[in-house]
Amino acid sequence: MSSFTELGVEKEFIKALKELNIKTPTQIQEETIPTLLTTETDFIGLAQTGTGKTAAYGLPVLHQIDPDNTNIQALILAPTRELVQQIQKQLFKFTKYCDLKIFAEGVYGGERMDRQIKRLQRTTHIVVATPGRLLDFIERGEIDIKNIKTLVLDEADEMLSMGFKHDLNKILKYTSGKRYTWLFSATMPEDIQRIIKTYMSPKAIKVEVNKNSLVNANITHQFIKTSIKDKTSVLTGLLDRFDEQRGIIFCRTKAGAKNLTETLHNEGFAVDVLEGDMQQKERDKVMRAFKNESLKILVSTDVSARGIDVTNLAFVIHHQLPEQMEYYTHRSGRTARAGKTGRSIALVVPNELQKVHDIQKALDIQFKELTV
Repeated sequence: MSSFTELGVEKEFIKALKELNIKTPTQIQEETIPTLLTTETDFIGLAQTGTGKTAAYGLPVLHQIDPDNTNIQALILAPTRELVQQIQKQLFKFTKYCDLKIFAEGVYGGERMDRQIKRLQRTTHIVVATPGRLLDFIERGEIDIKNIKTLVLDEADEMLSMGFKHDLNKILKYTSGKRYTWLFSATMPEDIQRIIKTYMSPKAIKVEVNKNSLVNANITHQFIKTSIKDKTSVLTGLLDRFDEQRGIIFCRTKAGAKNLTETLHNEGFAVDVLEGDMQQKERDKVMRAFKNESLKILVSTDVSARGIDVTNLAFVIHHQLPEQMEYYTHRSGRTARAGKTGRSIALVVPNELQKVHDIQKALDIQFKELTV
């Protein structure tokens, strides 16, 4: 185990990390920070969410900033507003003891444009953004990213699966000066490989964390055989057992998520739903309640759960198994974050048993059958 000092992180950052109770580097930090601090390079990091990626690229980005230069020097792109806010907050905390202030601003949908534009008129060294809103700002001439030295794509696969492909390609064209691109992704679908080929150097340094376990090793995978008509009673029985612990239940459709939430609500569970038609204000309200634990259970669709980072989730339940294999990785990865353990439980009707085998094989995990 190395320390942050050994990785080359400067004293004032280490002091801030200690205060945040970040004392020993995670594997991705250990393998990423020294490279990014000492080498000007394109970089590919394969890592799950919840492995400490923000500090892995955030600390090197902060080391590179020249506080006297008022240009935007780094751009960090992330899929959701929540993730953008979280990254911005962390960068701010990391710089608590720096002599010269480093300023990072967030650019995302769901907040009035004029407010963000006003903040960007002050000195801004780092912009953290969702692709859609950033592109709006670039095209209106409100933001200039020509001089950036570093572009970070965080959770690149999630940005693509949320439909940001065209936006990303346009943004990458706008930054085609001399910049280095650092891409982080949990999975490597074809679209990501295309971005790497088109916009990154063939000499890019690549780091993979826990290469064999696509899925976090601290998760126990289980399934319960049931029928469509018994599903609800099996589910309520399960939730009773999880007495007062928090978790997320995944549904495939918005309608399914809403109906299930209503059913569970009527059964007396502290439950709410996250789905695509929600206003941002509503979504924020639900997330606040879930974080402060007045809400114990979140019912969500795959896309709506993107960017949720809540520690101490005891379980993830799959009301139905997902359509796509990598969604299983994203779903189950919401539990067992930051070194904790968690359970991922699938409710499986007879014709889905084959799917359980397929997931086991593709992701190299073992499911155990649970009887209720």
